[in-house]
Amino acid sequence: MESNTTKMHKKHAPKTLGFAVIVVSTSRYEKAKTGKIVEDPSGDLAVSLIEKAGHKVIFKSIIPDSQAMIRTELRKAMLSKEVDVIVFCGGTGVSPSDVTIETIEPFLEKILPGFGELFRWLSYQETGSAVILSRALGGVTEGKAVFCIPGSPRAVRLCFEKLILPEASHIVKHARER
Repeated sequence: MESNTTKMHKKHAPKTLGFAVIVVSTSRYEKAKTGKIVEDPSGDLAVSLIEKAGHKVIFKSIIPDSQAMIRTELRKAMLSKEVDVIVFCGGTGVSPSDVTIETIEPFLEKILPGFGELFRWLSYQETGSAVILSRALGGVTEGKAVFCIPGSPRAVRLCFEKLILPEASHIVKHARER
């Protein structure tokens, strides 16, 4: 199904990428602050899928639904020479506290509209019309791929297996062209 041009681009793309996984969840963050063990099925699943695909997780963090904290983690990932792909997991819904997309979007040099569109199309096949409540964002900035994905394990698996892992190297290759 891939064109010869796409195959050639992927052949010349980086083989191993460094990922930053930032879980946006106020409840998990508050629990972690108290020193309690935090179950993080979505973040743990993301790490597992990344490593299984042969890539590296440079860092993983859990932060609250806070624009300031989201910006801080984005800057941290942007400044790391080891990070190629930044994934924010959670905070993408429609409640007033869901601010991940509004916070990240202004920092993107280019938006990949097909990422969100395809995520919703694939999700619709599994979930039905409730998918209209789901937001996802992909883009690039300063030679790095950036994704904002819903925080459910089902969405994490779909995004990584069907979209992010198959195309991240290809996206990074193009984002770094001069």
